Amino acid sequence: MIQVKLVFAACLIAATLPASAALNVFACTPEWGSLASELGGDKVTVFNATNALQDPHRIEARPSLIARARSADLVVCTGAELEIGWLPLVLTQSGNSKIQAGQPGYMEASSYVELIEKPQRIDRSMGDVHAAGNPHIHLDPRNVAKVAAALSDRMAALDSAQSAYYRERARFFLQRWAAATAEWEKRAAPLKGVPLVVYHRNLSYLVRWLGMREVGNLEPKPGLPPTASYLVELLAQLQRDPPKAVVRSAYNDPRAAQWLAERAGIPSELVPFTVGGTERAKDLFGLFDDTIERLLGAVK
Repeated sequence: MIQVKLVFAACLIAATLPASAALNVFACTPEWGSLASELGGDKVTVFNATNALQDPHRIEARPSLIARARSADLVVCTGAELEIGWLPLVLTQSGNSKIQAGQPGYMEASSYVELIEKPQRIDRSMGDVHAAGNPHIHLDPRNVAKVAAALSDRMAALDSAQSAYYRERARFFLQRWAAATAEWEKRAAPLKGVPLVVYHRNLSYLVRWLGMREVGNLEPKPGLPPTASYLVELLAQLQRDPPKAVVRSAYNDPRAAQWLAERAGIPSELVPFTVGGTERAKDLFGLFDDTIERLLGAVK
């Protein structure tokens, strides 16, 4: 009788404990962390190396990141040189052989989509230009779907005991994602052809997906902050093709956007850029919901 009670108590305690995660995922940016959580559920523990208020081009290889990478089973990053300034050092210093480039525990999302804005040539005078093409792929939901399929397969390969679980979650996510994408495209129809000024070319995939037009950049060259003289020149240029709004990401300094918007007589609008960039952008679905609503509000 005592043994039966002990077994029952043990079962009761086990039922109340959280399910142990099989995979530790190190996500370089919040969008891939959010996607890993969608696909992995309670079988993964996800750590985001950066947040939406950090410029993803300017991250330091802090000891805390190295420590997290040391225990990771899977590193999910954008690639296309977005993390080149910090990730190689983190991987090397982690001493974790599972997550080195070329190993199953290392995945670059950009490998699964077609990159745009590939430069014909590169030299230092061009600013911070990525040789492989524009790495900010996540603001086209069609790219997210492609990465989701690949990430689910990778999780299933690394944790074969739970492969059916990951694939079922991927199937459910992709169904919801396809329906949401169709709804976003319907809601965003009034944005087609609308001219915008952007801060950095990190919104190019979004602009292309929605059929908007990018008529100016607040940065004189990629990665270079705007100067007063450049903004005056840009304002004069925009008189020939007036934009409907100036759009910046959550991590961009707002001052240049506000200066230009005030003098051009147009709204200055913040978009979350990634998960966590605004209160509503709590996950990937909220990211696109909020982005489209903000753009629609700005151009009205």
